[in-house]
Amino acid sequence: MPPSARWLGAAGLLPFIATALLSWMLPPELRGFALFALAAYGMVILSFLGAVHWGLALRAPPEEARYAAPRLGLGVVPALVAWAALLLPPVPGLALLAGGILATASVESLAARHGLVPTDYMRLRWALSLGAALCLLAGAAAALNG
Repeated sequence: MPPSARWLGAAGLLPFIATALLSWMLPPELRGFALFALAAYGMVILSFLGAVHWGLALRAPPEEARYAAPRLGLGVVPALVAWAALLLPPVPGLALLAGGILATASVESLAARHGLVPTDYMRLRWALSLGAALCLLAGAAAALNG
């Protein structure tokens, strides 16, 4: 895993952290903007996570051909979940994004056991996924808080 993947991955958490904090700190009349920004970024990231698997499927060696359809499916499902989440009100939408990010990481962990996803990617992936999910859930809590 190149060092740039680690620091760019960590930098990718900054919008999650900033918008989650803003969802708690802004006055109620501006909170909706922070919650939408958090959900929109969560949607982008969840879609991005799925796209990783299209790349893996398209560059897979011939001996991994039997995994092509599940990999391509894992590339599409997160984007569909993300889109649905953005159409929901903030609390269920943010919770669905958090769940989608963690569910994608869980499926990737299963794939890693078959050697289909690099182990060092999974270590980074779980750290970033937990951070993103916590921020999304913090935003959902802020929305519940009024």
